[in-house]
Amino acid sequence: MSENQANSSDWGLFGRPLFQDPKARALSRVGVVDVGSNSVRLVVFDGAARSPAYFFNEKVMCGLGEGIGETGRLNPSGRTRALSAIRRFQRLAEGMNTGPLTAVATAAVREAEDGQEFRDLVESETGLQLHVIDGTEEARLSAQGVLLGWPGSYGLVCDIGGSSMELAEISDGVVGKRVSSSLGPQRLMSVKGGRKARKALIRSTIQELHARLGTQQNRLFLVGGSWRAIARIDMQRRGYPLHVLHEYRMSRKAVSATAKYIAEQDEDSLKAESGVSASRMKLVPIASEVLKEVVREFRPRDIAISSYGIREGMLYEQMPQSLRDRDPLIEACRFAESKDARLPGFGRTLYEFIQPLFKAAAPERLKLIKAACLLHDVSWRAHPDYRAETCFNLATQANLAGIGHNERIFLGLALLYRYSNSRITTARFEPTAELLSQAEQTAAETVGKAMRFGAMLWLQKDAHIGKMRLYPKKRVLELSLSREAVPLFGEVAEARFTSLAQALKAEPKIVLKQ
Repeated sequence: MSENQANSSDWGLFGRPLFQDPKARALSRVGVVDVGSNSVRLVVFDGAARSPAYFFNEKVMCGLGEGIGETGRLNPSGRTRALSAIRRFQRLAEGMNTGPLTAVATAAVREAEDGQEFRDLVESETGLQLHVIDGTEEARLSAQGVLLGWPGSYGLVCDIGGSSMELAEISDGVVGKRVSSSLGPQRLMSVKGGRKARKALIRSTIQELHARLGTQQNRLFLVGGSWRAIARIDMQRRGYPLHVLHEYRMSRKAVSATAKYIAEQDEDSLKAESGVSASRMKLVPIASEVLKEVVREFRPRDIAISSYGIREGMLYEQMPQSLRDRDPLIEACRFAESKDARLPGFGRTLYEFIQPLFKAAAPERLKLIKAACLLHDVSWRAHPDYRAETCFNLATQANLAGIGHNERIFLGLALLYRYSNSRITTARFEPTAELLSQAEQTAAETVGKAMRFGAMLWLQKDAHIGKMRLYPKKRVLELSLSREAVPLFGEVAEARFTSLAQALKAEPKIVLKQ
């Protein structure tokens, strides 16, 4: 069979999974060190390369850039802490068999008088070569990190560090114009003239950036620890129940309200309520001033938090185009099925069996149904009494790219109903589920009950189970089973089929081949 024939017979839009391809496997267990103005972090990626799992992720708040606006040099205590962290990271990477670490440094090391001296010290002490990137390259890599999580996105990526802020436009999977500025909160702390002078500098700088970039009224993607801290405070202020920062959305009005809330609250109270660290909280009030002005000037359609940035952008840099073009959610779910399901490959059989019930579904909905089928059995090791809740938590809280909060909840509900015919009702669960409309909750229930029934007809991954047909006008759900599947259609299977028909508001009709 030719490669084209193989691909055409696979899953259509999403193609053959690539996580076992040699080019993809070369990206497994990749280690990246990011030496920023606030923190030094080691991330080790593993799993499906297109949607990598964070095998290891550790951050040390070193404050390398603290005071650099006044002294022109790296913070001495920050240097000591950063070097200690890098020594630890190098040793950890050796134990994890990452291969050579890739290490980058951004604004603080780039601009400090003793930046080269620090780089030489790192190399002599650890053997690690620290690559210093300029502001526009930092913007490009951060934008590529966003593209890892949001393939084909349009909008403006805004990455804030301690000593700089970068902007990059993205359009249809390509990084466009890029600019860099000195609007990092650590640097802004040293602006003479107090709050009034600082706000004037922020406004004039952002107006200049706007003039260079032009109109940008698509989505604003926010990258960086200070933005994530502001989002965490926004969640707390709103009482938002799903505490996943990636893909968290804010409106322009919400940003303004949260900036005001931060300015009016006591720093210690904010820290206690939101869980933001003390070292980060020192930067949040100034960062909120910057964000408020960015939003006021660029007027984005909506605002999304990205947990993916420069480190993910470095991984994306190494991907072949064939891997970049894949859907990250589907690749991650295929990887999870191959690793954790009892019968890897049955997810596809299950999807093909239930898909006729959803002929009118949009492509994005079909993608979620496909993801649900791939994940339908990966939690089988959980205790039966907790399996439904485990599935819901997996979908809503796992590190998955290419999926928004409402989609996470839809996927979680579908998997919940895969294992339970009734709804979990807890104080923690209901507020999260209610972020979806009642119609969306019902649709997720239908997907879950379809999987719950289909999983009863478990034969082998390429088995011919039979067919289901839904006749909406007649209100009939017809099941025609293959000869091989007839013995599997016992009392429990029949009860689940009846439950599915009720969810679809249809009469069940069964055709058994003898």
